[in-house]
Amino acid sequence: MNIYKINAIRDLLENNTYPGRGIVIGKSADGRKAVAAYFIMGRSANSRNRVFTEKNGEVFTEPFDASKVQDPSLIIYAAIRQYENNLIVTNGNQTDTIYDGLKAGFCFSKALESREFEPDAPNFTPRISGMLTFADGDFTYQMNILKSADEKGSACARYTFRYPALPGLGHFIHTYVQDGNPIPTFQGEPERVAVGNDIDEITDEIWNALNADNKISLYVRTVDLKTGETENRLVNKNK
Repeated sequence: MNIYKINAIRDLLENNTYPGRGIVIGKSADGRKAVAAYFIMGRSANSRNRVFTEKNGEVFTEPFDASKVQDPSLIIYAAIRQYENNLIVTNGNQTDTIYDGLKAGFCFSKALESREFEPDAPNFTPRISGMLTFADGDFTYQMNILKSADEKGSACARYTFRYPALPGLGHFIHTYVQDGNPIPTFQGEPERVAVGNDIDEITDEIWNALNADNKISLYVRTVDLKTGETENRLVNKNK
C-alpha cells in the first residue's frame, strides 16, 4: 500500500453515487495558487432545492424555490467566509462558529469545540470544515471532522488535520463513504488528491465526476499567492 499515493479526484467520485458534501483544499501544481472547492449533493427534495450564491466574496446556500423549503436549519448557511488572512469553508453554519471564534482569539479547532455532528438521526451527518491561513506568500491549511462516536449519537468524536501546502497536492474530505441507509460516515484521514493549475479544468473534473442525479452545486476558488488575486467558478444544477 502506497500511503503517499495521490489520487485523481475523478477516480474517487465517478463511481460513488453519494459522497454527500465535500471539501477540497490544496496548492496548484505550479505552486502559484491556493485552491479551495466545496460541493453539495442531495437525495431529498428539500436538499435538492438549493443553489450557491456569492455575495461580497462570501458563498451561501440558498433555496432555489423558497415556496418548497421544508426545513432550512441544516441546508441554508454561509459555506465560505474570510476572517483576516483565513479563508473558512464548511458544510454548515459552523462557518460562522469558526469566524466568531477566530474573532474572539480562538484557534480553528478550539472554535469548533462548541459544535458537534448534525442532529439528523440515524445518519448523524458529520460537520466537515476547512481553513486556509495565508502568510509570507504561502499558506497552510487545516481540516476538521466532527462525527458521531457510535450509532446512537451519544458522543462526538473530533479530528483535526494540519497540512503544509505542497505543489500539486490537495486533501479531500466528504461527509459520507457512499450511499446507504443509514448513510455511512466518512472514515480515516482526508484523501490525497492531485491539484492542477487551471481553475476550469479543476471545476470540470469535480462537477463531471459527481453523480448526475444527486449533485446540486459546486464552488471553486483560487488565490494567487503572490498578488492575492482571486478567481472563482460557481456551478448550480438548478438554474
